Amino acid sequence: MSRRTEADVPDLVERARAGEARAVARLISLVEDESPLLRQVMASLAPHAGHAHVVGVTGSPGVGKSTSTNALVGALRRSGRRVGVLAVDPSSPFSGGALLGDRVRMGDHSSDPGVYIRSMAARGHLGGLAWTTPQALRVLDAAGCDVVLVETVGVGQSEVEVAGLADTTMVLLAPGMGDGIQAAKAGILEVGDVYVVNKADRDGADQVRRDLRGMLAQGDRPEGAWRPPVLATVAQSGEGVDEVVEELDRHRSWLASSGQLERRRVRRARSEIEAIALTSLRRRWGDVAGHASLDDLAAAVVAGDSDPYRAADRLLESLGG
Repeated sequence: MSRRTEADVPDLVERARAGEARAVARLISLVEDESPLLRQVMASLAPHAGHAHVVGVTGSPGVGKSTSTNALVGALRRSGRRVGVLAVDPSSPFSGGALLGDRVRMGDHSSDPGVYIRSMAARGHLGGLAWTTPQALRVLDAAGCDVVLVETVGVGQSEVEVAGLADTTMVLLAPGMGDGIQAAKAGILEVGDVYVVNKADRDGADQVRRDLRGMLAQGDRPEGAWRPPVLATVAQSGEGVDEVVEELDRHRSWLASSGQLERRRVRRARSEIEAIALTSLRRRWGDVAGHASLDDLAAAVVAGDSDPYRAADRLLESLGG
């Protein structure tokens, strides 16, 4: 990066804070590219973040996540809020980029200056989220988004990771997909704050809602705890979406009044710090991995002259750990 580019970072941040889409896009690209400027960008954004309501939209493939997200954006815009969308797509095995690009189904909002939509590649991350997602969220937050929707790829049981990233986790299900059983198996009944049965005009939707309510009722919840609602929508037509927004707002208010919002965000920041530290360590590991010392340690373990724990200790010592 040139010195001029480094000097441009404060200007880029100010333009993003003013809502300039091109500046927001550039900042998120710096995040995805793991630019050397990223430390400077995050330091500049930190004082201006922490205001957006982060909503994770999760669920099995085929339940209508993109259509539901599109409908949610419309409802939030009608209430006058600025909205950011991070759609985490499967990664191209060749380029590492998002296969779908900016979502075609969200084209209704592409010309709205109050909506920013960005696809990010999962890059093989099993939780369905790229490790850079929290930093991209910080960009949208500091850029003045009132709500940021994070739509995940839908990768099954490991998709519950979104709960650690969001203030509110919205779990989507649909009839005819065995979702009641899958919900219990995947553990999403433990992480959802709002449950939505989409495609509620199809046969079996009422049964899915009853099953969900029954399973949720079996859980032990302390006095004053949040009790997740189970709603029904037809996202294609927008039916029931306004009620979902009301419940998301109600959960946001409960989080603030109960102190859970601060606790969740502290956990989120802790996970982000750990991810950055581990990524840095892996890079240092890569620098060492090709050295003969690692091969020598491995050979010693195979020969029985050492054991894996002692070898790992010696490797960490070589990394300065």
